[in-house]
Amino acid sequence: MFLNPKWYQFLLSCFVAVGSFSYGYDNGVIAQVVASDAFIHRFNPSDNETGAVVSLFTGGAFAGAGVAGLINDRVGRRATMFVATLVFILGGALQCGAQHLNYMYAGRFFAGMGVGLFYMVIPIYQSEIAHPSIRGRLSALQQTFLGIGGLVSGWIAYGCYSSFGPRDERQFRVPLGLQIAPQLFVAAFIFTLPESPRWLIKKGRNEEGLKVMAKLHCNGNTEDPFVMVEYALIQEDVEKERINAKVPWYTLIFGTKSNFRRILMAVSLQASVQMTGVSTLGYFAPAIYAQMKLSTLQTLRLTAIDSVINLLVAQPLCIFLIDRLGRRWPIISAHFLQGLTYIAGCITMAKYPFDLEITPRSAQIGFIASMWIFGFIFAVPGTTSWIIPAEIFNIQMRSVGVAIATMSSFAFNTMISQITPIAMQRLRYRFWYLFIICNFTNAIYFYCFLPETGKTPLEKMDDLWEDAPLFIPKWNRIDYLKELEETAEDVEESGIMKSKMDTVHAETFSAPGPKAEKV
Repeated sequence: MFLNPKWYQFLLSCFVAVGSFSYGYDNGVIAQVVASDAFIHRFNPSDNETGAVVSLFTGGAFAGAGVAGLINDRVGRRATMFVATLVFILGGALQCGAQHLNYMYAGRFFAGMGVGLFYMVIPIYQSEIAHPSIRGRLSALQQTFLGIGGLVSGWIAYGCYSSFGPRDERQFRVPLGLQIAPQLFVAAFIFTLPESPRWLIKKGRNEEGLKVMAKLHCNGNTEDPFVMVEYALIQEDVEKERINAKVPWYTLIFGTKSNFRRILMAVSLQASVQMTGVSTLGYFAPAIYAQMKLSTLQTLRLTAIDSVINLLVAQPLCIFLIDRLGRRWPIISAHFLQGLTYIAGCITMAKYPFDLEITPRSAQIGFIASMWIFGFIFAVPGTTSWIIPAEIFNIQMRSVGVAIATMSSFAFNTMISQITPIAMQRLRYRFWYLFIICNFTNAIYFYCFLPETGKTPLEKMDDLWEDAPLFIPKWNRIDYLKELEETAEDVEESGIMKSKMDTVHAETFSAPGPKAEKV
């Protein structure tokens, strides 16, 4: 019995998203690690050193995304993910066994580098194997698995903190060591997955590419009309790349308005997510909640509960709606609502400052609620910020574009994580003004300039961005997916399908074509 093609695509996307699980796990566990009594007793870090432990991870991720941009098109999607697992395992081992803060720094950097490699290639692989009608849902799995990682780390951190004594180094070494296990699983099985058909065709391995496409979309039927139309579009895209093969990457980016707009939008999406303040809440939750007189143990419990809400409600809802509602309006609405939650939290912190001996229980509940609501809403921009960069570029620009977007995310993440401890100490609640302003301006920016990209075939993105005006609200968008499906129907009904198939098979399986490259 054949597995439904869309379920097959879903399972493949889940497997590669384990790399995102590791990012979510590390994001969640580091807050417990730097706040644990055993870590503080062992390393006695200053505020700047604590910031460095956090920010070196994202600094490594910035470097990893850049490396992935260089090797992804050369060695393939699977090999890039395999390299990511090895680098991450090295980083996790160094963190777990660190006897000096310098070893912790090195471990954080290498683990971050592995995550950067993963986060650049995972959305590309997911978007390239997905049917256009479910591409958003599959790409949303990256954020879902990040949430699963955060959930698991939250409860592990809570358990280790409450179970081991303040001088027992297992309090932070066990959570850091457990992050290695999922990557051992990925490394063992990554080459059992099919390679991206678009990468195979790009490398001249047309027969393999067509067979993988058929396996992904119609249980191996290479004569399926949809497969043949999409295959023809990919070949056309590859031919454009060959024509432009000698054009420098900076000319591709800045030489055409369409490409520059896409790079700018991809960078804007990633920067906007970091400027919502989500990294501040994730990395420094104990310090933030401490301002409302909540203990580290209470904070870890609240963070773990918040992870459950996000995973069981927010992310499934986002996956269910992302291909129905599209990308544009959910992003706009989410940023506006996030701004409101920060206003509520900021007012609470201002009214009940840190130097008060007692913070009323009602104020604590109100603050917790505002943070949980923010986390619930953040599922939308957190998900779409990875979906859109992976789907808006053509086959020539995809790796470069996603690498730049990913590096932008980690650059802003590094900046925020480095300045947060100092800003919270000096500015207290006034630091949150930054996030209030950024959330509202994000909503305005995307309302003006972000076109709807949902349900558009990857090979039609050039047409979409060339058709889209600079000011988006008054634009009537063409349904490119409907056009593709109608073309497939016309081909099948016209009676010329057999001759088209014969031609394609002759070109694919008989012509020598470019020399195939090994993965």
